[in-house]
Amino acid sequence: MKKELIYSIVCYVLGMLTLSFGVTMLILSGLGVGAWDALFVGLSELIGLTVGSWIFIVGILLIIINAYLLKDRFDYSAIITIFLIGVFIDFWLLIVFDGVTVSDFVARIALFILGIICMGAGIGSYLQLDFARNPIDNLMMAVHKRLGLSLAVSKSGLEILILIIAFFIGGPVGVGTIIVAFGIGPLVQLSFKTLDKMKARLAA
Repeated sequence: MKKELIYSIVCYVLGMLTLSFGVTMLILSGLGVGAWDALFVGLSELIGLTVGSWIFIVGILLIIINAYLLKDRFDYSAIITIFLIGVFIDFWLLIVFDGVTVSDFVARIALFILGIICMGAGIGSYLQLDFARNPIDNLMMAVHKRLGLSLAVSKSGLEILILIIAFFIGGPVGVGTIIVAFGIGPLVQLSFKTLDKMKARLAA
């Protein structure tokens, strides 16, 4: 049990780091990012503050909305997740890759591919610890339960809504956004199953 817990915690932290690196690669590629990330980047460019700051601000608002919709208590644990993602993305964008621009189209495609792979691996990794789920995922569940919509409709509806908002505020919406929307799921599933099998071996 102790080995499993340590493994899950390590996967959680490394998952956050890998996920944030993946998002950063997508931003640097300039080919488009996921709907929510496009919103965060758009808000950062329109109003100011860092991308990581907007991840935290919007995350707090979502936690409050989720608590209201689900008529449940404030999910304090989710603050840990949005804090880590925000800090790690600012770390990659403002420290490691500060001032970096990529103009070569082949290099941009390479960054995009690396980014989406890292995102899938990172999400699959952090999900190993059944704790402090991303409030974006919880919002999907809240809409599903409150409005009686299927999970698929709830997820797609929210993504489309956020995508429209991101587009109008100047977020980095592009062809890559569509690829992320359809390609991230299988990568997350592959990553999660692989790491889950490793955890099962530790428990054996």
